[in-house]
Amino acid sequence: MTWSNGGYDPVVKLPSPRGSLSETVIDALSREPGGRPLPFAASHPLGEDAAIALHTMYELHYGGFDGVDPAWEWDPDLLKLRAQVENAFLGALRSEVEGGDDLDGALDALLVEHVPGSGVSHHLRDDGTWEEMREYFAHRSVYHHKEADPHAWVIPRLRGRAKAALVAVEFDEFGGGRADRMHSRLYADLLDGAGMSPDYLHYLDDVPAPAITIVNMMSLFGLHRSLRGALVGHFAAAEITTAPSAQRMAQALDRMGADPRCVEFFTEHIEADAVHEQIMRRDVIGSLLEDEPELRADVVFGIQATELLEARLADHLLTSWRAGRSSLLSPLA
Repeated sequence: MTWSNGGYDPVVKLPSPRGSLSETVIDALSREPGGRPLPFAASHPLGEDAAIALHTMYELHYGGFDGVDPAWEWDPDLLKLRAQVENAFLGALRSEVEGGDDLDGALDALLVEHVPGSGVSHHLRDDGTWEEMREYFAHRSVYHHKEADPHAWVIPRLRGRAKAALVAVEFDEFGGGRADRMHSRLYADLLDGAGMSPDYLHYLDDVPAPAITIVNMMSLFGLHRSLRGALVGHFAAAEITTAPSAQRMAQALDRMGADPRCVEFFTEHIEADAVHEQIMRRDVIGSLLEDEPELRADVVFGIQATELLEARLADHLLTSWRAGRSSLLSPLA
């Protein structure tokens, strides 16, 4: 990794394909862009092949890939293929959530703490092993290496108080102007403290679809103006649920005697996200819907889609661990 000004340069190699669709994408990006239609190969929209194909295409809008021509970012043939994959992905999300416009109900449900809890953070706090914790770190690295970046795309799509309030939350996510306090940097420090590689997307080839689809959802919502309400709903859901989960993760790491850098990432989120919860609910969502009440159902969809994909990841992790097997495609060294 090349460190610069408290951050790092995200130089990444193309991932390994997981089926014919991702093979088409990855093979294309290894060549020069232009002039070659890219065939769409049907695959499960939430499965491994579609997940890595879509993530690879989206990564062109983030740091890109080593040796891949930047012109691929806006190549018409690749964008046509991406639209087909996106449509299938979005259709799958819509078909698996309840929908509707009961925003208060959707937000209030996020605040319910079930007793006794049975989620991933509960398991890691009470019974988890250090190896399970390190696997969890690998899964989450796909997002936390670019933490807050997908949400930044919605800023020009908002107006007035909603925009100003969301920028205030983003300012905290980006370290309040300090590169060494950016949450993505804190996560790289966490990985280093856990004896893992802090390199950008180092574990992408090891992480199965459930964690990748969460990041794909954020990129999808952020890149499409028509889904700005869904992006705000997702962001609110993430901020509302983070503080109690982060508290349990900090307790788990204290129990395991982890490096302080691992604990710090979560303690940073406990207080900050409790404040962000109120800003997102009152100032961002409230102001957005004052200006554009027709987006209420989209905000609900963003909340529900987030809960759906987080539940899929939790089920994958807990099912794997209870069966005594690794939750990753390749066990950590």
